Amino acid sequence: MWAAADPPPRAGNAVEVLIAGAAYFAAVADAISSARESVHIAGWCLTPEFALLRDEPPLLLRELLAEAAERVDVRVIVWAGAPVPAFSPRRASVRESSRRLTDGTRIRIACDRYERPMHCHHEKLVVIDGEQAFVGGIDMTSLAGDRWDTPEHPARGRLGWHDVATHLRGPAVGDVADHVAARWSAVTGEQLAPPPLPSVAGDVDVQVVRTLPEKLYDFAPRGDFRIIEAYVRALRTAEHLVYLENQFLWAPEVTSILADKLRSPPSDDFRVIVLLPGRANNGEDDTRGQVALLTDADEQGGGGRFLATTIVARRGGTVDPIYVHAKVGVVDDRWLTIGSANINAHSFYNDTEVNLVFCDPELARDTRLRLWASHLEREVSEVAGDPAAVFDELWLPIAREQRERRDRGAVATHRLLELVPKSRRADRLLGPLQSLIVDG
Repeated sequence: MWAAADPPPRAGNAVEVLIAGAAYFAAVADAISSARESVHIAGWCLTPEFALLRDEPPLLLRELLAEAAERVDVRVIVWAGAPVPAFSPRRASVRESSRRLTDGTRIRIACDRYERPMHCHHEKLVVIDGEQAFVGGIDMTSLAGDRWDTPEHPARGRLGWHDVATHLRGPAVGDVADHVAARWSAVTGEQLAPPPLPSVAGDVDVQVVRTLPEKLYDFAPRGDFRIIEAYVRALRTAEHLVYLENQFLWAPEVTSILADKLRSPPSDDFRVIVLLPGRANNGEDDTRGQVALLTDADEQGGGGRFLATTIVARRGGTVDPIYVHAKVGVVDDRWLTIGSANINAHSFYNDTEVNLVFCDPELARDTRLRLWASHLEREVSEVAGDPAAVFDELWLPIAREQRERRDRGAVATHRLLELVPKSRRADRLLGPLQSLIVDG
């Protein structure tokens, strides 16, 4: 189920899956503090004053990078921002945040304007010394929401945040480093010397896949669309379980495969769970329209195999939304992807994105169980049984009960909440416009 073409899967890697921003930012801060040669960052948006660690005093991103830049090469490449002021981040605000980050420091920053109209550079990458990389969905910014959160999702303000990233060591780091270096060279004209190929660090096979629109960069004139290829290859093989966490669910290339399988289930224990935001920051009708399509397909196939859900933060009688920003896919506990790509046309065709793909049953199952334990408010041992049974006995009844409680105005007693589908009439009218809006 690997994607075709280069780079191929790399053997000999070590991978740690970091669930929630608190773990991710702590690991990134430690890696930057220990850097010996270089720190290279590629992101959608960056806030210089973002607090990576929430101790007293907090550790701010600018302070950490400025200190590192006194001893190692620190380079940051960010999206230049939306050329139309109606969307965020605006180009003027990106210029201002870049100034605040670099003034009085040795930090070097490049703002990448090589974008398709109304699209962006969406990947979230940190490469340290060419030996370790962080790849996932977590931005080092407070724009649109505070990314610092924990798997327990304590109520913070009025919006929580769920996200996932990876800490990678081994030969596959070289592919991430090469991608960042290629973008830096394309924007600045400066060639970066390639670091030595990282040595073997573990026993996990990893493939780095990405989205690059065609005619965007000279180093990839035909583009690179292997993230959608990876999803399609994996989903077509699904026989028992598809579990997706994502900010959006727009892509018909994905939903059509799932709908076909729900109409004609490949096995009695086939189940599909999608974890989404309760209300996405754009394209809500697109996502709920696809949920309606999958719900209809499930009913045609006998029903009871599909669940669309979200999670909330509870404190007493107060319920606050948790913004699901993770980009995770698990198929049959043998295929796993984590990265920056959403399930929509932006991420599959028009934005720059980077995902990691693993065909590793132990890692896929362990990641799924950790996520399920958090969302179901159970111990890992309580969700480690047959996935279909856990779906039938926990996921579906809990999410449905909480939705019914909300509908009648009762106090929520659990984190899960079923998402109900919407009519697709609004989708037909608004979809073409919303498909142009920047993801975030």
